Amino acid sequence: MMIIAILIVWGGLVPAIVQLRRHPDPGPEPDEVRIPPVEG
Repeated sequence: MMIIAILIVWGGLVPAIVQLRRHPDPGPEPDEVRIPPVEG
């Protein structure tokens, strides 16, 4: 059972890594990033 569980986890991880390497997440747009004001 443990081997099956390991294969399920790694079997999903490998395609996810391949997908992210082919189509990386561009991240937030520059105007979406808000820096909180510094108090003091």
